[in-house]
Amino acid sequence: MRLSGAGLTLAYDNRLVASDLSVEIPDGSFTVIIGPNACGKSTLLRALARMLKPKAGTVHLDGQLITSLPTKEVARRLGLLPQSAVVPDGITVADLVGRGRYPHQRLMRQWSSADAAAVASAMAATDVTDLAERRVDELSGGQRQRAWLAMALAQETPILLLDEPTTFLDISHQIEVLDLCADLHEEGRTLVAVLHDLNQACRYATHLIAMRDGRIVAEGDPMEIVTPGLVEEVFEVRCEVIPDPQTGTPMIVPEARTRARATARFS
Repeated sequence: MRLSGAGLTLAYDNRLVASDLSVEIPDGSFTVIIGPNACGKSTLLRALARMLKPKAGTVHLDGQLITSLPTKEVARRLGLLPQSAVVPDGITVADLVGRGRYPHQRLMRQWSSADAAAVASAMAATDVTDLAERRVDELSGGQRQRAWLAMALAQETPILLLDEPTTFLDISHQIEVLDLCADLHEEGRTLVAVLHDLNQACRYATHLIAMRDGRIVAEGDPMEIVTPGLVEEVFEVRCEVIPDPQTGTPMIVPEARTRARATARFS
């Protein structure tokens, strides 16, 4: 496994999020982490990206302690799209995306044609080329999200971590982003994403990690682990799981409100 965590205790100040948490990200997978709000999904992703220092335990990247690697070296191997990124005042979309090339810069190697090509490709893939000269702080939430994703793509890392990449996006752009992620996976990249939409997770993931209360409840191929029992255990939602008519992957159909009330009355 290129990326893994063992015995992780994760906390913000004195607020414990998870303890003795271990995870291995399969190489070449499109791994999606799901679970209810505040269960530790984003916290785990931050720890794997070296954005949060564990109180205990270790994260390994390519067989080495991630904390032992230089920052630029980590950034050449692992890219991160954070959940709430802060943009510098007045920066344009083109400048923001260009910052994704920073890990590839050297004292004797500054901006190159390869950098320009990577930026252009990333902007085209995320449909922000026409926004290149716009200031990021003037964009809509969805446009801003796509600009940040373009920066992560321009980094051209073999591993890409995405914390709720479809936030603020309408359904059309959600599908575009997830299709793009699927394309990147097919090209050989390892992706790890936090998603809230369980049906989207089941459709796109090759490896699913289900979390609740800071622990991993189940993990594996969505076709094998997603059941009505798992959905109820993780989300406290009664449902049916049927084949997605487009892909055959699991599709969750929540119990209807009227049926749920009747079940509660007569149980």
